[in-house]
Amino acid sequence: MSKPLRIALAGAGAFGQKHLDALKLIDGVQVTSVIGRELDKTREVAARYGIGHVTTDLDETLKRDDVDAVILCTPTQMHASQSLACLSAGKHVQAEIPLCDNLADGIAVVKKQRETGLVAMCGHTRRFNPSHQYVHKKVLAGEFRIQQMDVQTYFFRRTNMNALGQPRSWTDHLLWHHAAHTVDLFQYQTGKRVVKANAVQGPIHPALGIAMDMSIQLKAEDGAICTLSLSFNNDGPLGTFFRYIGDTATYIARYDDLVNGKDEKIDVSKVDVSMNGIELQDREFVAAIREGREPNASVAQVLPCYEVLDQLEKQLA
Repeated sequence: MSKPLRIALAGAGAFGQKHLDALKLIDGVQVTSVIGRELDKTREVAARYGIGHVTTDLDETLKRDDVDAVILCTPTQMHASQSLACLSAGKHVQAEIPLCDNLADGIAVVKKQRETGLVAMCGHTRRFNPSHQYVHKKVLAGEFRIQQMDVQTYFFRRTNMNALGQPRSWTDHLLWHHAAHTVDLFQYQTGKRVVKANAVQGPIHPALGIAMDMSIQLKAEDGAICTLSLSFNNDGPLGTFFRYIGDTATYIARYDDLVNGKDEKIDVSKVDVSMNGIELQDREFVAAIREGREPNASVAQVLPCYEVLDQLEKQLA
């Protein structure tokens, strides 16, 4: 058997641990280093997953010979600079969504990937969820054409807490993080670029300094439209819900569940080898490295999403 692919994880919080759980399910993968902001908490995570090296310094890990690739689950504002550091150190990299919080940084990462030829990917998980894969396959087969996507992204996050209910060291963002999922998915599912985009936002939170409510409209080259509503003020139900309205059917995706317009369940359990979108995302990252190819959700493929977010940010300013 070929030698294992040795991966480091930066950011051992709620989402980082989802990646560690996923990586355990992939043959020939070994997590050799974990990087966290708080050493004691990071040591606890490392001990639980049997990871030998622990540090608070990404540069320390990048100098190690037993690291081939890095998965970044760090705060949004660090993704681009850390991706550049990984590529410069000769390491493949997968940055969790979003790739960046300004377009110039995203362009710099794509440029560095092209210079190095290494695998650089962004965690646009919706491309990998079986529910959305099912719709994508229908589109590719010519059996379904999207006329409209109606998407709701709703959280109750009036304080700066993470998915585990713990205080965050950074501030999340509706536009550069949560809207990125839908903007990318709309272009991916339609196979067309966005040619028109509009946004409005609600009041800025006095403590967090961000808009807590936002509405976005998109139009693709082929005329398909998307309406996206986002809120950190919504007191349930929580999550993101996608309605695909097409020429032959209506599909509603709620995480990994998919129903038709009559609320009849569609079996997506055989769409891929797992129902776990994070696992499928990590499997693609590992496979692309082993096969020496561009992954689905490469930094180059997702850059058009950030071009749209840049346009919307300028409108909102």
